[in-house]
Amino acid sequence: MVRNYSVDSISQYNADNNHPALHPLVSVIDFSKAAPRSWGSEIQRIKFHYGLYCVYLKDVKCGDIVYGRHTYDYQAGTLVFFAPGQVSEFEIPAQAYQPKGYGLVFHPDLVHGTSLGKALATYHFFSYQSNEALHISDAERQVVLDCFSKIAFELSQSIDKHSKKLITANIELFLSYCERFYDRQFISREHVNKGVLARFEEQLNAYFLSDKPSTLGLPSVAYFAEQLHLSPNYFGDLIKRETGQSVKEMIQNKLIDVAKDRVFDGDKTVNQIAYELGFKYPQHFTRLFKQRVGNTPLAYRNLN
Repeated sequence: MVRNYSVDSISQYNADNNHPALHPLVSVIDFSKAAPRSWGSEIQRIKFHYGLYCVYLKDVKCGDIVYGRHTYDYQAGTLVFFAPGQVSEFEIPAQAYQPKGYGLVFHPDLVHGTSLGKALATYHFFSYQSNEALHISDAERQVVLDCFSKIAFELSQSIDKHSKKLITANIELFLSYCERFYDRQFISREHVNKGVLARFEEQLNAYFLSDKPSTLGLPSVAYFAEQLHLSPNYFGDLIKRETGQSVKEMIQNKLIDVAKDRVFDGDKTVNQIAYELGFKYPQHFTRLFKQRVGNTPLAYRNLN
């Protein structure tokens, strides 16, 4: 049985976790203060529907978090991130358990008109998926707890004209640290990343050797991310860090390489080549080719 649970009210989320409501739009939660959890034998999963930004620092593994079709690679000492509009499932352990860890939850209304509101879109890890959780060291964990402590301190003060600025500034500081920790994780998992890059290059080559371009169209970042069981943002960030190029740039580079070869097939028109490469409109192919090569496909054929 699956139970649905909406995470869209700070006050309700505080109440469900036995935590005082100190601010209507943001909370730092110590899950060890929540009552032991036991959902009953009939419930096997809880489906969380997020209307808030939620960051969880797990200190104990108590079931599995499923996002999309995959299970989060999380354990004790792991940070996971969710944004409004996302849905995850939590697989319930058979026995009762005591939650442990910390959470930062904040409503989108908190960040409107702030520096944090403008920066949120740059924190791609809010849309990372399976096998992409942030594994932190003991030293990094202490930095996270220090940031949470600063936010909690502001929440314990009487709300005044400085409150919103200081709270959002500390949340932004925390997320900037997370960005740094993810950069470190990309480096420390370089051997894994190299494997992803190699598989992507294999799939990119295979795509243009098949009839997929003419049937599916031009390949997208999302297409290859799905093939590699990664979220588009995580995949894009990984490739950018490994190669210095975006996935889109790598796709276009491969496309142009293939196009250069096919342009010399005198039995085919430029329009036929464009359709074979996945373009709906041949003029788009001609425009891209000229931008990247310096000549139109037909001029390139005649020059060589």
